[in-house]
Amino acid sequence: MEKGIYTLVLRLPAERLVDVGSLGPVRFEAGYYAYTGSARGPGGLARVERHMRVMVGTNPARRWHIDHLLPHTALVTVVATRTEMDLECAIARAIGEVLPSVEGFGCTDCRCSSHLHCSPDREEILSAVKSAHARDSIPDSYEK
Repeated sequence: MEKGIYTLVLRLPAERLVDVGSLGPVRFEAGYYAYTGSARGPGGLARVERHMRVMVGTNPARRWHIDHLLPHTALVTVVATRTEMDLECAIARAIGEVLPSVEGFGCTDCRCSSHLHCSPDREEILSAVKSAHARDSIPDSYEK
C-alpha cells in the first residue's frame, strides 16, 4: 500500500461533548473538522480505511484521539499526499494558519498545537486543506 499524509474532512451535524481519551471531555461545535494524520507505516494509506471502520462502528477500537470523534461525524472527503516524507506536521500547521484548532488534539507525539482544525463553512475548510496539501510543491497531491 502506498504511504502518505492524509486529512479527513468531517461534518459534525450537532454540538457534542465527547470524551477524547487523554484529553478528557471536549466540546465540539457543529460544523466541519479536518484531521491530519500520517500513513507512512507498513499499512500505508490503508489507515484511512481503518478510520472509516471506526466511523461506521465496525471497528470498536479507540486508539487515537480521532477514534473518539469519528463515530459522531460523517465523511466529507479525504485529501491525501502520497509521500514517504514526514509532512504530517507541516500540513497540519498550514491548515492551522487559516483555521482554528482544537488544542492538543492528535498531536501527542509531536510539538504541534493540534492536528484537528475546524470551520463552520464547508468551502473554507476544503480550501484550507487542499491548499495545505498542495503547498510548497508537495509531490503527487490528490483528492480521494
